[in-house]
Amino acid sequence: MPPKSARKLLKNSLENLTKENFEKFRSELLDRRDGVKMNQVQGKSFLEVADVMISVYTERRALKVAEEILTEIHCGQEACELEKHFVDQHMDELIQRVANIPPILDKLLKAGVIQPEVYDEIRAERTSQGKMRALYHGPLRAGRKVQDIFLDILTAQEPFLIEDLKKK
Repeated sequence: MPPKSARKLLKNSLENLTKENFEKFRSELLDRRDGVKMNQVQGKSFLEVADVMISVYTERRALKVAEEILTEIHCGQEACELEKHFVDQHMDELIQRVANIPPILDKLLKAGVIQPEVYDEIRAERTSQGKMRALYHGPLRAGRKVQDIFLDILTAQEPFLIEDLKKK
């Protein structure tokens, strides 16, 4: 299954809202007064509202705004669905496409994200996919801060891959 883009995550969350909650969402979006105009969302479908949000904000910011609004209108489940980190959203592709793991492990060790024992265990994996799976099943489960550090390292080591995934 291909990873979900920010646009798809937003559309899926808005689609799951009841009609009443979707109306509340649109109302709260307009109340923010930070770029979305009434004629852009009034009477529009969840698909159109999602597209407006992506065009007014960046994809990342649109997800954050949606998360804030969903929390305000007590739609916690939908808000949680938007919280997926980039490295979680693109896990399958990162496992398959990141090839040069040793320098990433070196930087994770230097940053204190992994300990020497974990470093050795991951390096012992035979394939790059095995190494990436070990990262996902171990250190990357520690939370957003670790994922942020990992993403920064990946961006430096694999800029074209990350750029490609951000387009999705």
